[in-house]
Amino acid sequence: MSSDRRTFLQRLTLGSVAFGALPASLRAEQPAPAASAPEEFNEFAGLDEQSAAQPAAQTFDVSWTQKLTGKHRAVFDVPAIVGGAGVMRAALWVNHYKSVLKAATSDISPVIVIRHAGIALLMSNAFWEEYDIGKKEKVRHPVTDKKLARNPVLLTVEDDQISAGSANNALHKQIERGVVVLGCDMAFAQIVRIVAKQDKLPNPEARAKAVTMIVPGVIMQPNGIFGVTLAQQNGCVYVQAT
Repeated sequence: MSSDRRTFLQRLTLGSVAFGALPASLRAEQPAPAASAPEEFNEFAGLDEQSAAQPAAQTFDVSWTQKLTGKHRAVFDVPAIVGGAGVMRAALWVNHYKSVLKAATSDISPVIVIRHAGIALLMSNAFWEEYDIGKKEKVRHPVTDKKLARNPVLLTVEDDQISAGSANNALHKQIERGVVVLGCDMAFAQIVRIVAKQDKLPNPEARAKAVTMIVPGVIMQPNGIFGVTLAQQNGCVYVQAT
């Protein structure tokens, strides 16, 4: 990792309003094509396997759109892991709207969409450790730059040597505060494939296990772009978060 990149990630994880400006990539624009994903987390790889991994009569909850009541609305598109930076940027946006614009919490409606090569970010630390995701994806600790076995968006002060501000911006903490977090079901089929392969389970049983290891509160959608566009249709500006 370059020293510039390491410095950026260290500053990003501070997660406080002490930042003088939002990250440069935090911009409202139309979705751009995601960078090439490793086959492990590419929703277009193994489409026949994915069909078998997805329940035939699956339904999806879109009632989350009713929660987008703030006058400031943004959808953060997270198609890559990148140390969890995309998830943290959503929290920084909220913090800065509060500190700079003096916006009330009720006036801010963020949506985070985890999809494509970023899909493992919606999985628990237990999943990351059991299936060795950190090693496979070469994930590094955002502050120490050491190899990281845990999900970078679920780090804690007690276990992971990060600040209280950064820990407060963890994915589960944002969900507790009412942030809408969506997951791509197409990409999730690759999570099912990992479980099926390592545990030698048929796809239905592998999916049942994988579902229990999703971070509580994540709302699955048929695919990530569905969630991104539906959020935009409900007033969110688009942010290419990673």
